[in-house]
Amino acid sequence: CDTKHIASVKEACAFLGEGMGRMGALEEVVHGRRRNESAENDEAMFGVTQDIFYATNTRPQAGVQWTGIVTEMALRALEEGVVEGVICTSAEENDRLAAKPILATTRDEVLSSGGVKPCYSPTLSVLEEVEARGLKRIMFIGVGCQVQALRSIESALGLEKLYVVGTNCTDNGDREGLDKFLKAASSSPETVVGYEFMQDYRVHLKHTKGSTIENDYEEVPYFCLPSNHLAHGVIGEPCRSCFDYTNGLADVVVGYMAVPWRRMEMTKHATYVTVRNDRGREMVDLVRDRLSRERVEDHRGIIGREGLVVQTVEADDLAYFGRGPDQGAPRFVGELIATLLEFLGPRGMEFARYSIEYHYIRNYLHTMRTFDGVKTKDASQHIPSYAKAIVEKYNKAGDVDKLLKVEK
Repeated sequence: CDTKHIASVKEACAFLGEGMGRMGALEEVVHGRRRNESAENDEAMFGVTQDIFYATNTRPQAGVQWTGIVTEMALRALEEGVVEGVICTSAEENDRLAAKPILATTRDEVLSSGGVKPCYSPTLSVLEEVEARGLKRIMFIGVGCQVQALRSIESALGLEKLYVVGTNCTDNGDREGLDKFLKAASSSPETVVGYEFMQDYRVHLKHTKGSTIENDYEEVPYFCLPSNHLAHGVIGEPCRSCFDYTNGLADVVVGYMAVPWRRMEMTKHATYVTVRNDRGREMVDLVRDRLSRERVEDHRGIIGREGLVVQTVEADDLAYFGRGPDQGAPRFVGELIATLLEFLGPRGMEFARYSIEYHYIRNYLHTMRTFDGVKTKDASQHIPSYAKAIVEKYNKAGDVDKLLKVEK
């Protein structure tokens, strides 16, 4: 919105007008086809897929969130002349978690973008600098809503080549909201340098070296977080109407959501890579010599994901309306629940399906409630067909409709 392309904002923004209802048409333009939305095909949840696998970077750079696969792709593409610049997110000088979009044209600038900045970033604001410097071959690193806006105006950018490397994104927010979350989750919020909600049902938080946290690494069960307190002021309202956690319009996506926790710190842990088209394959080929690659894992578990989805949606709804617990569970209770779910619940790709279904139903409820009455038609247009299919699956007995009628 901060560039000359603001004239296209109604057609480009993922949260205005038809919003994410445009995903299917954009997939055809970007990938040459839409995702297969049949119930038995994982593309309905994960998007257009050529290949999907687990990977680690065998020689990670310092300061990265995981093992630095995205950073490595950017470095290789820049140093080998595949691109002239990389649009990425660095940090503000005095705040390592505050996002600062940059156009990186040197190795040091790319390295400065290592690590996740878990708050809003106006990444497309850099586009005018690309034009001013006359660059024609660009890599863009971003999350789903940023990528959708970029794809919507791509034809007007005059680029010879555009590579889009995406990451997963779930429940972002502003810098103040991030502070609120960290103060609730960590016993040393001021030293946190990164965190992730892992498949062991715990939040894993990395800290600066020499912090008061043992080994500079903290693990907190989800169930110990104060849900009522965190239900507002942490997750941005637009994020509650997002239906693209898997970044369906990127060429290649690197994320964590589908990997079981392997009892190691994030900087040694595998992530999952989704290749969507030949440009994505090209990016993977650039770093092939640095990747340790594995097949994905898929465990349904004794506790099926469907029951967990329903329970999580209902608990989240109670918290959003201030009817959840004011305090998190005692630590020993939270640890017990997390341990049981880790071993008995869904893991690997199945955990990712649980997360996607829960969040899309939750966001469907928010979207329909926000645009109720005369605007219901607009809300329905915003929701992509693959998300509607998930809602329909859980609404066969009217359970989702019942939640829609809950009084605020």
